[in-house]
Amino acid sequence: MIHKTLTLETPLILDGGLATELENLGADLNDALWSARILDTAPELIAQAHRHYFESGAQVATTATYQATPEGFTKQGYSPQRSLTLINRAVKLAHEQRLLQPNASELVVAASIGPYGAFLADGSEYRGHYGLDISSLMKFHEARWRILMDSDADCFACETIPCVEEALALTELARHYPKPYWISFSCRSASALSDGSDIESAVQQVLASEFPPIAIGVNCSAPRYIAPLIKRIHKQLQASRASKVKLLVYPNSGEQYDATEKCWHGQADIERFVDAAVGWVAAGADWVGGCCRTTPSHIRSLAAELEK
Repeated sequence: MIHKTLTLETPLILDGGLATELENLGADLNDALWSARILDTAPELIAQAHRHYFESGAQVATTATYQATPEGFTKQGYSPQRSLTLINRAVKLAHEQRLLQPNASELVVAASIGPYGAFLADGSEYRGHYGLDISSLMKFHEARWRILMDSDADCFACETIPCVEEALALTELARHYPKPYWISFSCRSASALSDGSDIESAVQQVLASEFPPIAIGVNCSAPRYIAPLIKRIHKQLQASRASKVKLLVYPNSGEQYDATEKCWHGQADIERFVDAAVGWVAAGADWVGGCCRTTPSHIRSLAAELEK
């Protein structure tokens, strides 16, 4: 069953960068598990970050499970039971913060399903050249997916997907274990996924799957690519007659990431980001938010603009 908020015709406001807000709250994310480590070491910071986004106007909380997989936790020395506990804790933290909001029934908890490259923790999610087939990618994602099936998550956010093979693995997994989900690609240009494949072809293949997503779009990409990507995705939604599938975008702030130095360069301009986001909605985006380096301030300003 799809949460009623996910079916509304009005623009849906997603949250911003969870990891960014965790760092702003003092968390150290220099770890192979990234934000998933904080589930163990400082879960109260994750709760605080979710609360900040809800209070800023976000209608969706994306959980700290992007890099939280049984395999990833095991690699870092966690027992299977502890891994299970931490993955479930991620959803619980978001759900508890939702219940504290006056409009709780209108808010959504989306369980983040990060790409295989996030498990590798070597930047592969921005390249997508895994050397794995669809079956192998399904096997990797299945354990976390099945754990999250029994949680309070309303939907799954399959995000920062760099290649069509991984997207198709996730659509096939959704067919076996049905749950409302979205597919969000990472893109390296105005027309290509991170692995270089064509965005229109990727969208077309995903929409043709037996259990298509409730939304499809782009995240963790440069804002300057979003408008033309919306145009290309919208074209395929129309061609596939997928009128009920929402178009979502939640790009990075606009700063540039240096994968070698593992740091960001440039200045975040909230007003510029929000002006662009309003334009994305006008161009056809149904759901909009932010990814890396965006904060509750971005979401607060965006919510205020969209209410005008």
